[in-house]
Amino acid sequence: MVTHRWAKWLNLSLVVLFPVAWFAPLLRAGLNLPLLGLKDVSVISGLVALLQEDLFLAVIVFLFAILAPVVKVGGVALMHFGRLGAGWKPLFGVLGRLAMADIFLMSLYVVIVKGIALTKVEVGWGLYLFTFCVLASLAVSLFGTKARS
Repeated sequence: MVTHRWAKWLNLSLVVLFPVAWFAPLLRAGLNLPLLGLKDVSVISGLVALLQEDLFLAVIVFLFAILAPVVKVGGVALMHFGRLGAGWKPLFGVLGRLAMADIFLMSLYVVIVKGIALTKVEVGWGLYLFTFCVLASLAVSLFGTKARS
C-alpha cells in the first residue's frame, strides 16, 4: 500500500509539473556570434513555430509531448482512485513510451545542431524537468498502478 500511496501523489504532482515543463526552456539555441543572443525554446514555443512550418510534425509533437502525457497522467489518476480497472495499465505504459520519444528527439536535435559551425545550443532546465516528468510517469506506471478494489 505504501508504493501505491507515493505513486498516487507523484502522479498528481505531474498534473502541475508537466505544464510547467511545457513552458520551461528546453534549450537555448542561436548563432555563436558576439552580440547575438540565444533564443529559449520550449515545447510550446517549438510547437507554435512548427505550426507555421510543418503542420504534420506539429501534430506529432502535440500528440507525443502534450496529449500522451495528459491522457496517461489522467488515466493513472483514475486508476488510483478506483475509477478505472487494471486492464487499462498496458495502454498507459504505451503512452508513457510515446512521451519518452520526445526526449530522444530533443537530445538528437541538440547533438546535431552542436555539430553545425557557428551555432550554439545550451540545454535548459526545462529539458531536465520534462525528462523527470516522463521518467516519473513511467515509474508510476510500472510500480504504482495497482487498481483499487
